[in-house]
Amino acid sequence: MASSTASLAATLLAFALMFQACLGGRRLTALVQEPAITMKYHKGALLSGRIAVNFIWYGNFSAAQRAVITDFVSSLSAAPAAAAGQPEPSVATWFKTARKYYATSKARFPALRLGSHVLDSSYSLGKRLTDRDLLRLAAKGAPSRAINVVLTADDVAVDGFCMSRCGTHGASPRSRSGRFAYVWVGNPASQCPGQCAWPFHQPVYGPQSSPLTPPNGDVGVDGMVISLASMIVGTVTNPFGNGFYQEGSADAPLEAATACAGVYGKGAYPGYAGSLLVDQASGASFNANGAHGRKYLVPALVDPDTSSCATLG
Repeated sequence: MASSTASLAATLLAFALMFQACLGGRRLTALVQEPAITMKYHKGALLSGRIAVNFIWYGNFSAAQRAVITDFVSSLSAAPAAAAGQPEPSVATWFKTARKYYATSKARFPALRLGSHVLDSSYSLGKRLTDRDLLRLAAKGAPSRAINVVLTADDVAVDGFCMSRCGTHGASPRSRSGRFAYVWVGNPASQCPGQCAWPFHQPVYGPQSSPLTPPNGDVGVDGMVISLASMIVGTVTNPFGNGFYQEGSADAPLEAATACAGVYGKGAYPGYAGSLLVDQASGASFNANGAHGRKYLVPALVDPDTSSCATLG
């Protein structure tokens, strides 16, 4: 099982999502923007066709918290029905950058759809989880043609969480029933908001700046959306560890989102997320409009046409 992680101790605050034990995770290292970021296709299988995004909610999440994350995934679709009511700049437009990677492959860009929800508020595996536990939880989703998203509550400790990662993505072993991709993201609200919910919380490391107001009023969940956005793009462009990623160490390659970590708007630099939109009513900072009137902060992505980090707006 491949995996990637999110490092929390960096000399600069710019966040870089890199690999470690699974395929993708929010890593906080000293990387903002670098010229000529080339994502090479390593000829591996990619996701294609209709792909269900299934949710495994581990621990206590309120209905409002689940709605913020579910609406974000709904916002990814460029279908007219889903995109309706999303003024620009939109989450759907942001996600189209990931589509560009498929132009150099024979696969058809996947059509993501909302799948099932599994609520595990009884903490069936306890409140301290290993990578093996995450895979067991992910298996509660569909066995194939799926991205199974495991979301852990703020009182759940996961190996490496808040020490080396904020989230991760990977894939199940091959089996007769097929193979699924999966994502894990933890709620950092009570454990490490300064690492995994920046810029909505005062940073622990690097240049200090005032935290921004989260667009959905929840520091932990809005931080989870940033990590989830990065991990979904990583899953779509590099689902099995041999898709698109930057040349370098095979154990810790940078992906389309992780190579741009810490960059959310134009002019970003360590400690500064970049120029963002501000909601006049709430004062919240965001850069993308989503479904049902939602607003989100999403990371810059490496645009394969320009080999540079592209931001919305």
